[in-house]
Amino acid sequence: MATAYDIAMKHTEPEENDGAPVVAVEDVRKTYASHTVLDGINLHVTRGETLAVLGRSGTGKSVLLRLIIGLETPDSGSIRIHGQDIAGLGMDRMGEIRKKMGFLFQHAALYDSLTVAENVAFPLVHHRRDMSRSERGDRVMQLLAEVGMEGDVDKMPSDISGGMQKRVGLARALALEPEILLLDEPTAGLDPISSGEINDLILKLQRERRMASIVVTHDLHSARTIANSLALLDQGKVVIEGKFEDLQQSHVAFVEKFLKQS
Repeated sequence: MATAYDIAMKHTEPEENDGAPVVAVEDVRKTYASHTVLDGINLHVTRGETLAVLGRSGTGKSVLLRLIIGLETPDSGSIRIHGQDIAGLGMDRMGEIRKKMGFLFQHAALYDSLTVAENVAFPLVHHRRDMSRSERGDRVMQLLAEVGMEGDVDKMPSDISGGMQKRVGLARALALEPEILLLDEPTAGLDPISSGEINDLILKLQRERRMASIVVTHDLHSARTIANSLALLDQGKVVIEGKFEDLQQSHVAFVEKFLKQS
């Protein structure tokens, strides 16, 4: 039976795409008070590609995701979604762009007072008013089946494990059929078996949906498994970007130290 690592080796090259970046981060800088978090970041992701962003805590990985989703604005540079610079967009236009994005929060961020099914239905209730209740229910069951949670629809988030919460969070992130998937520490806090299951699920979803994905993670094994390319950040800059083999062959001191300690 193929393992996540075996699948990852076949997953190294993205499937055919038109080459145009779905997400383009260009010379982005972000400073808080006197602390520069991002200092001239350049990253591009195309359809069907998964980019893993690695680095120590406080290196701006989560800030990068907030900038991409439009929750914050870069001090300079641009972030383009399908060629559209999102800086300065009005709320309505930014809202339309966000509908094309699925976001998995680090701790799943499920609503405690809603059932598993209600959590997944939440984006549909608010953004797909054209759907009937029956259609919405069918869609929720389809999404939960995709992540292996169709038997837990009536459970509360407190009744399921951390790994199961991540699965539900993924189902919710996929509810609006996003073209872009943003994952913040998808395996954080999980045991090795649960982490492997989440990695397998992300690979499966990528094969089936071919989204442009950016994953922020401390988990080098997970990044190596699910990503086509990896970018390592330090002191606000991209130290190296490429395949895992490129990082292994690098003689940059920080890269060698990061690989050794990860």
